[in-house]
Formats: sequence, structure tokens, C-alpha cells
Amino acid sequence: MKLQSLRDEVYEANQELVRRGLVLFTFGNASGFDRASGLVVIKPSGVPYDKLKPNDLVVTDLNGKIVEGSLRPSSDLLTHVALYQAFDGVGGVVHTHSRYATAWAQAGLEIPCLGTTHADYFRGAIPVTPSMQPEEIESEYEWNTGQVIVRRFAQLDPLTTPAVLVAGHAPFVWGPSASEAAYTAVVVEELAQLAHLTLAIKAEVTGISDCLRDKHFLRKHGPNAYYGQIASEEKS
Repeated sequence: MKLQSLRDEVYEANQELVRRGLVLFTFGNASGFDRASGLVVIKPSGVPYDKLKPNDLVVTDLNGKIVEGSLRPSSDLLTHVALYQAFDGVGGVVHTHSRYATAWAQAGLEIPCLGTTHADYFRGAIPVTPSMQPEEIESEYEWNTGQVIVRRFAQLDPLTTPAVLVAGHAPFVWGPSASEAAYTAVVVEELAQLAHLTLAIKAEVTGISDCLRDKHFLRKHGPNAYYGQIASEEKS
């Protein structure tokens, strides 16, 4: 992908967070990663979204070293970099402090799969990390945030569970591109609110069966998915 195209996509992903009400003021950030060039494009730190322009975005290498840009990158850069390094196939990362997903993170609870709306996107709960230890917080905090996420996914597939709640903090979401990560961030916030409302109505609800969960997930994901339209060249 050409660098300007990546800039434009990351800019639009950041603006989508604003349009969907997932960020306030300068909360949150989106980045994109081009594996061919090894370059990361990310929102600059502390720049209001309504002042942000595509050329304000900061370009770094996969170690977080600035390659292009006069502004400081997001303070969460090293968390994004850690995820790009650890998760093959990820080309976009989004971090928000969206209200309901952040509330689940602050409670230190995963978002349970209570219905088919959730199962359309996640084949199970949206996981939460363990709380970070003082030594992780006091030394290389952002990098260690990424490592806490990576460890949480030791037995999980990050491509089929493309989101996590960092305990006491907020959600991180990813995908094949920045735009897809932004889309999933919107979904995560909706699922967080639906779970909250469901448990408020009936606290002892147990959620849907594994069979129904898998049916809804697999009809939209994987080699046998049949949701949506076939590719144009396959149409009669």
C-alpha cells in the first residue's frame, strides 16, 4: 500500500471514531500498518480530531522510531506496535475509551456472549486482561500494556477474537486494516451496551447455547460462510 493511501485510511478511521461517538476530545487513536514496507501510521498525541489532517499523522517503523512527521505520535504507539509484532494478519489497531466497553474494562469483566448479535462478530466472550502489575506500569507502561494483551491471547486466535478489554483501562480492537478495526470498535461498544442492558433486565441470564453461537458466527466467518453477496465475478 502506498504511504499516502495508508495515511488517508488511518485518518478516516480516526474520524470514524468521532462520527460514531466513541471518543471525546483527544481520547483514543487509530493506526495502520503496511507489512510490505514495515511502516506504521498513527494519530499524533493530543491533537483534537477536528483539527487533524492526514499529513499530521506520524509514520514510524515497527520499533516505534519516527520515520516521517513533525508531531509526537500517540502515547499508545508502543501498544499498537506490540500487537503488530505479535499478531500476524493485523493491519489496523484502534483504541478508544468508549463508554460501555470501558465500563466493562473498569469492572475487570469480559463481555459475555449473551445473544446472536454478539455471536455474529465474536465466537464467545470479548476477553479481559489480568490487571497490570506495578512493575509493568512503572516501566515501559505502553509496551507492557501490549504484552499483557499478547499474553492474554496465548490460547486465543486474535483474528477471530479481534478485541480485548485491558483491565482498569479500556478496549483495544484490531483487524486487517484500520478501517476494519474502526468498524469492529463500533461493534464492540454496541455489544458492551447490549450486555449491560441484558444483565440489568435479568441478572442471572446465562446466554445462548454453543450451537446457536457457532451457527451465527460461522455463517458470517470462515470458509463455509454464506452471509452476504457472492463476488461479482461469480454472479450470473
